[in-house]
Amino acid sequence: MAYLALNDQFASAIAAATPKHFAPAAPKADIPAGFSALEWSVVMLARHDRPSSLREPGRFQKFLGRIFGDGFNRRLADPKLEALRRMAVLTWHHSYSVPKHEIHDFFAAGFSDDHYELLGKRVAEVHITRLFRK
Repeated sequence: MAYLALNDQFASAIAAATPKHFAPAAPKADIPAGFSALEWSVVMLARHDRPSSLREPGRFQKFLGRIFGDGFNRRLADPKLEALRRMAVLTWHHSYSVPKHEIHDFFAAGFSDDHYELLGKRVAEVHITRLFRK
């Protein structure tokens, strides 16, 4: 990302030229929570992950990984997306009965109650849609 140091005369000229009739941005609390396209893809891909993908591999699994090569690692490199994936896997398999420490980790990653509710609604919506297709 580039940084351009502007002198005060130039900055004041731009400030004078900008219209003053723009309304200020809405407070953050008024903006409903939502997920980006990348985050929604993480949620939908987590549908196919097993809850066992959330556990650390044991000694035997590590041993087999050394012999036969590492298995498919579903963990994401971005901590925020990994927290979303973990919550999505648990929500897909257990609905709202998620361990408290997972919810705490989800909130610590930067998500809110609204994000958690939106995730639960989406999972329920997909489950209901699949029921009516059969």
